[in-house]
Amino acid sequence: MERTYVMIKPDGVQRNLVGEIISRFEKKGFKIVGMKMLQMDRAMAEKHYAEHIGKPFFEALAAYITSGPVVAMVLEGKDVVATVRAMNGATNPANAGPGTIRGDFAIEVGRNVIHGSDSVESAEREIAIYFSAEELCEYRKVLDNWIYEESPE
Repeated sequence: MERTYVMIKPDGVQRNLVGEIISRFEKKGFKIVGMKMLQMDRAMAEKHYAEHIGKPFFEALAAYITSGPVVAMVLEGKDVVATVRAMNGATNPANAGPGTIRGDFAIEVGRNVIHGSDSVESAEREIAIYFSAEELCEYRKVLDNWIYEESPE
């Protein structure tokens, strides 16, 4: 099974969307293998958004992502990276379809509620920033037989 990193950003936390967002992923059938609330500091923001350091929007992004708590999660499931990205919707909420998280809850790029890894490689890097191996749970869900044709082991 594949894993991805998901972060409910400060605006999602402040707007009381945490439960709604987690519920969508659970209803889809994904398994939460790690979750915590944390306050990002500048160093963590730089590590997460390393590819954007030096770009014109980076300072505003760093100020925003460190402005309040975030909810960090690791989700597991078949094709979870691509599926979570689709569920999140386009980065620019103006281009995010109805029914997606950003399409339903966001208006501006700078307040787009959620982050999801864009590849398996990015997921591995991002998960390692926020979670130690000991913080991730390995378990089998009884419902797996009702979600997957062949139960994951």
